[in-house]
This record gives sequence, structure tokens and C-alpha cells, in this order.
Amino acid sequence: MKDLVKFIAQALVDQPDQVQVNEIEGEQTSVIELKVAKEDLGKVIGKQGRTARAIRTILSAASTKIRKRSVLEILE
Repeated sequence: MKDLVKFIAQALVDQPDQVQVNEIEGEQTSVIELKVAKEDLGKVIGKQGRTARAIRTILSAASTKIRKRSVLEILE
């Protein structure tokens, strides 16, 4: 899941080397923290959060396949 989020984020931003993804795994749920450069934050979130919602939807579909729940946190 971590690699999936990193791949999507790097495709969206202007500074792909600044993308950092951290995964905190639990038994049922894993929290994925995404950190990008300050000027790229708007690109990852999108208008009215549409891009962030789309990333979360893809993540949810992929995590359903491995029978685990994943939550995406976008850090500033």
C-alpha cells in the first residue's frame, strides 16, 4: 500500500523527490502518512479535496483485496 500511495503522489507533484510515505501497521488497520513539499500540497489535495478522495478510494479498493483497512493521512 505504501508503494501505491508513493507512486500516485510522485506522479502528481512537481518535486517527486520530496514525497515521503510512512506506514504504521496495526492488526486490522494501517495508517499511511503522506508528506509532500509545501507548494505541492494543493496538487495532492485537489479542488475541494477531490484528488485526495480519489487516492483514498484507490487505496480502499486495493486494501479490500488484501482484507485490511487502510487510512490515508496527508501531513503538512
